[in-house]
Amino acid sequence: MGQKINPLGFRLGTIQSHHSLWFTQAKKYSEGLQEDKKIRDFIKNYVQKNMKISSGVEGIARIEIQKRIDLIQIIIYMGFPKLLIEGKSRRLEELQMNVQKELNCVNRKLNIAITRIAKPYGNPTILAEFIAGQLKNRVSFRKAMKKAIELTEQADTKGIQVQIAGRIDGKEIARVEWIREGRVPLQTIRAKIDYCCYPVRTIYGVLGIKIWIFVDEAE
Repeated sequence: MGQKINPLGFRLGTIQSHHSLWFTQAKKYSEGLQEDKKIRDFIKNYVQKNMKISSGVEGIARIEIQKRIDLIQIIIYMGFPKLLIEGKSRRLEELQMNVQKELNCVNRKLNIAITRIAKPYGNPTILAEFIAGQLKNRVSFRKAMKKAIELTEQADTKGIQVQIAGRIDGKEIARVEWIREGRVPLQTIRAKIDYCCYPVRTIYGVLGIKIWIFVDEAE
């Protein structure tokens, strides 16, 4: 079971919660779902295009959306919030205005807040972005995975598993390579497992990166 289901969905209702919190009628559900996707895609594209990122890591761990009748609250969890906060131009206000125009919010207010993650490399999404940047620069996949594990150990995690699938190093036949350090109990529901599935486009094809991080066990 632990290998065949998304670890976050497997633990919903116990130790995991949804990243989108809102309620609507059944016939309007698809519209709300598409709106959530549009918000997340727009924010990620904005950060990628407008921020000068030298490390190749955007630093967005996740985006939580809370909707009410007259308000849309967006919380961006970032490992490196300076990318969006610092600068002469008011980037956060500009982002908020652009999202509001994209959604065409007339009767609803929109508010964007940023929350900093204390240990960025303890988050699988940020770690996957780091590995993706290394693979695009033609760094050996084994070296990239070992470096990612070293960064995770500094974040005081109890275990990590990294998997890369596809035409690794440009080989003709696609294969799967993985490495594990510490404990990663995927079948234990009380175990707090953070998970990410991240695609990366290289010159020789698309590679898939999966990362499982064992944070702690719920009491």
